[in-house]
Amino acid sequence: MREYAASQNRLCGQPNSDKTKHLLFDLSILRLGGKELVTEMMTTLSQTVSVFSNKAINLKSVASFNTIKTLRFNPPSSPRSLSRKFCRVQATILQDEEEKVVVEESSPLKNFPNDDEPPETGSASALEKWVIKFEQSVNILLTESVIMVLDALYRDRDYARFFVLETIARVPYFAFISVLHMYESFGWWRRADYLKVHFAESWNEMHHLLIMEELGGNAWWFDRFLAQHIAVAYYFVTVFMYVISPRMAYHFSECVESHAFETYDKFIKAQGEKLKKMPAPAVAIKYYTGADLYLFDEFQTARLPNSRRPKIENLYDVFLNIRDDEAEHCKTMKACQTHGNLRSPHSYSEDDFGCEDESGCIVAQADCEGIVDCIKKAVAVSTPRVKQN
Repeated sequence: MREYAASQNRLCGQPNSDKTKHLLFDLSILRLGGKELVTEMMTTLSQTVSVFSNKAINLKSVASFNTIKTLRFNPPSSPRSLSRKFCRVQATILQDEEEKVVVEESSPLKNFPNDDEPPETGSASALEKWVIKFEQSVNILLTESVIMVLDALYRDRDYARFFVLETIARVPYFAFISVLHMYESFGWWRRADYLKVHFAESWNEMHHLLIMEELGGNAWWFDRFLAQHIAVAYYFVTVFMYVISPRMAYHFSECVESHAFETYDKFIKAQGEKLKKMPAPAVAIKYYTGADLYLFDEFQTARLPNSRRPKIENLYDVFLNIRDDEAEHCKTMKACQTHGNLRSPHSYSEDDFGCEDESGCIVAQADCEGIVDCIKKAVAVSTPRVKQN
């Protein structure tokens, strides 16, 4: 083609006869060039067809029909470029499939109540549910382990078992109060209701323990040794758990109280007639029928103050009320698992007692949920002060 262009330039300014000769010569050159061009095109086409025939099997395994159709209408210039395009198609297909699997597992569509809710909310909700399930599984495992030890050691010694159980049961409330006082020292916590209720719960459990001691549950040195050492270990476990996740600590205490309720309930049903013939301990009569029952009403957050006044006539009534106390502890611990949901029974009137609107039940006070939340809120509060100065 360059020779043809050069010949056209030479034709300018020459006679017609010479132009005719040169034109015939140029046509011959063009004819030869056209043949060479057609030959080259046929060679390229044959190479492309051979490449497609060799790669047909691989093409079926890594690409869909539409991809094959696209590549068929846009054939590559060489086998090397073809292989690169095939690899890209294969990688794209695998990435699309992997992304779909991740989306289905982490945030299924059924978790979203509406289309306007962002996907992150569903993922966070699913993660929180998994964390709650994990926490409860750990608590149940720990509780069942302690129950196995108590069943093996105190199969036929009920009062000794109750002594150990009550020594352990009051420890979480010591741990809760200790952590809350620490938060108060740092200015992170200003919820008096929690302190009042937890102290009232420990006061109730202490009287359960005094009753078991009066019944002779602590007569053996081994029982005292076991109960006290389990209590010490339980205290530090609860403190650590309460610092990390108050919800988990409250659920753990709920599991322990639930086991205590079941234990006393079985004992009452099995020994009811015998217990009705036995006198009640003096400490039980004083606690349940005394003049000052403020703390007795305080730990029962699911009922109005003065709504429960036990009648103690025999040992059966004592264990019946102890069982009912454990049920009230379970209700309180369950309420505590919702952050900010606990209020002292003496802090509201009958009109707003048990209100269904949680916003009306929860009093806005300085508090935090776990050590991480406390540190975040402390930093958030101190940051504006630095900017003002």
